[in-house]
Amino acid sequence: MTDLWGFLLQTLTASGVAALLLVVKAMFRDQLPPRWQFAAWGVLGLVLLVPAGMGGRYVLLNWPWLVETVKTVFSGDYSLTRVTAPIPLPRLRVPETAAEWLYAVYAAGVLAFLLRYAATYLRLRMALRRGTPAGEDRAAQIGAVAERYGLPVCPAVEVPGLTSAFICGVFRPVLALPAGEAVDDKVLLHELLHLKYRDAAWGLVICLFRCVHWCNPLLWICAGRAGNDLEARCDQRVLERLEGEARRDYGRILLSMADERYARVPGTSSMANGGKNIRRRIQAIARFKRYPAGMALVSVCVTVTLAVPLLLGARAKGVYEGGYSVPWGIDISAVLASARTTPCTTYAGALDTYAKAVLDQNAVYRAMCAPLEEQAALAEELKQAADRSEWPNVRWDSGLPCWPNTQAGYSIYNLEPADREAYEGLLVVELNYPPNGLPAEESRTYLGTQRVRAEKQADRWVVLPQEPFRTVETANELGWSWGCEDLPAYVYQSTGGGFMVVARYQQVFVVDNTVEEDHDMSWLSGASSRLDTTPKPNAEFDRVNWAHLIQCRYVGEQADKAEIWRVGVSAAPTDSLLERPQLRRSYGEVSGSGGGELWASQSISGDWEDTVFMGGGGSSAPFDGNSFDPPRFYAADLYVNDRLEAELTLPLLKGGQPRW
Repeated sequence: MTDLWGFLLQTLTASGVAALLLVVKAMFRDQLPPRWQFAAWGVLGLVLLVPAGMGGRYVLLNWPWLVETVKTVFSGDYSLTRVTAPIPLPRLRVPETAAEWLYAVYAAGVLAFLLRYAATYLRLRMALRRGTPAGEDRAAQIGAVAERYGLPVCPAVEVPGLTSAFICGVFRPVLALPAGEAVDDKVLLHELLHLKYRDAAWGLVICLFRCVHWCNPLLWICAGRAGNDLEARCDQRVLERLEGEARRDYGRILLSMADERYARVPGTSSMANGGKNIRRRIQAIARFKRYPAGMALVSVCVTVTLAVPLLLGARAKGVYEGGYSVPWGIDISAVLASARTTPCTTYAGALDTYAKAVLDQNAVYRAMCAPLEEQAALAEELKQAADRSEWPNVRWDSGLPCWPNTQAGYSIYNLEPADREAYEGLLVVELNYPPNGLPAEESRTYLGTQRVRAEKQADRWVVLPQEPFRTVETANELGWSWGCEDLPAYVYQSTGGGFMVVARYQQVFVVDNTVEEDHDMSWLSGASSRLDTTPKPNAEFDRVNWAHLIQCRYVGEQADKAEIWRVGVSAAPTDSLLERPQLRRSYGEVSGSGGGELWASQSISGDWEDTVFMGGGGSSAPFDGNSFDPPRFYAADLYVNDRLEAELTLPLLKGGQPRW
C-alpha cells in the first residue's frame, strides 16, 4: 500500500471477509470444534496478506469500484488504484494533498502501534531477566507434566508480581511463573500446549495485523476474537486430556487468573487472555464435548469452501449504467470508475469491447479499454456533454460519420502481432445510412473502417485507434463479414502466359456474439437471434473466417487479345516452394474446396475488359491462438483457351503486410 486509496481498498476488502466470517462462525459456534473456530481466521489472515484487487478481482463486493469512485470525487484522480503490498510502504516526500496527509497519518499510526507493542514486549523481557531460574521442585513439576502428556519443555523463570503463568518468546521461548506461589499442573499443561503448538507466534501475527489496520474497528474486533479462539483451542486440548472433577476445577482456575496486566502482549501466551474474555471461555468449558472424528473432515470442507472464493475473488462482469439522479460529477465518476475496474484481460476482449463502444457509441465501454491516461479527458468530455444536454447520457463520439448498424455487428480484418504484447488489425462496421449526403442505393453498402492496435499496459489490455474512421463503399453481394473485395487484403501476384494472376486473401477474426431468443411464436417460426452488444472483456476469438478472390489481368499484346475466348485458373495457397500442391484442371463454373483450392474458367468474347474476375471462396476454422499468418504463397495454373499456359508461384507482396 503506497497511498490512502490502496489502504482503503485493502482494509475494506478484509472488512467484508471479516463480517462474513463473524456470521458464519456464529452459525457454527456449537457445531464445529474450537480448532475450526480458530482455523477459520486463517482465511481472513490470507486475505489480509494478498494485495486487494490483484488481477482485477474483488471479494464479496466490488470494493475497487467504490474506492475508485470516492477517489475520483474527492481528488479528481482517474488512475487505477493498485495494491502492490499488503503493508504500508513509506513515501519519501512531503505530502501535498489531503489524501497524502491522511496516508501519512495512517502510516504514522502503524509505526506508533508497532513501537508501543515492541516497548511492551521489551519491558516484559526485562522483567523476566530479573527473575530467577525455576527451582528443582518447580522444574521437577514441569518435567512431570511434560512427560505425562508427551509435551516439550523450555527454560522456566520465576518472576515476582506475576499472577499467571505464560510462554514468552517465539524463537527462544521462556515459561514465566509467579514467584513464591504454587502453580497447578493444569496451568502448566495449558502453557506447555501453547509451547508445543507455537501459539505465541500466532499471537504475534495477530498483533501485526492489529498494527497495520489500527484504524479499522471491525478488524480489531476480529483480532480480539481470534486471540480468544486461540485460547479456547488450547482450553479444548487441555479438557481432552482431563477427566471428571479436573475439568470443573480447570474453569475455577481460569476465574482466579483474570488479569489484564499482560493480556495480549505480542510474542506471549497469557492464560487469562484478559479478564473480559474469561466469561466466554468459561461458557465454552461448560459446553465441552468430544467431537467425533468425522468433524475434522467437515471442518476442513467448510474452511476450504470459504477460502477458495474469498481468496480467488471474482472479476467484474458488467459495468455501471445507472441513471443520473445524483449530482453530475459523482455519477460520471461512478460510471468511469466501474469501467476502469472492469479491465480487459485479453486482446480479443479489448477489441470486442472497443468495437461495441463504437457500435453503441458508449463512453463506458470505451473507458473499459482506454489507457488510464485518457480517462480524465474522457470524463471531461462526458461532463461537457452533460452540461449541454437536457437529458445527460454516456454517448461517446467515436468519429464515425453517422450512426452504425448495431445488429450488423463488427469484424476484425487481418489481425497481426505487432510487438511482443500488441496486435493490429482493421475494425469494420456497417453504417446505417449513406454518410455525408451520399446517394442511397439498394445495392450499395457503406462501411466504416479504422485501423486499431490492442496492446497490454500493466495488467490490462487497451485499444489505441491508429487513424480516423474511413468510409468504404461496397456492392459486395456476399456481405462483408466473411471478406470483401473493397477492403484491404493480403495480395499475391505473378505474371505468365500474357496474364498477371492476382490473389487477394483476407482473414476475419470472430468473437461469437450471437444470442438465440425464444418468443411466443418460436414453435412456429423458430427462435430468432440477435447480436449481444454487451462487452466481453475476457473474451477469446472463437474462430477465424478466411476468404480469397482470384482475378486475371491481361498484360499481353493487344493484337493477340481477340484470339482469346476462354481463361481459366486453378489455384491453392501453400507455405512451401518445394512442395507445390497438385492442382485440378480448370473446368466449367467456379468451384473450390474448404482447404482453399479454387478452379474456375470464364468464357469471354468481343471487346472484353482486361481484368477477368475468376471468383473466390472461403472457409472457417476454430481459432487456436496462432492463426495469424496468411499463406506464404499461392500456386496457380493459368489456362488460356483450355490450354495450360503457365505454372505460376504467386509471392505475398509488401513483406507480408496487408495493403491498408
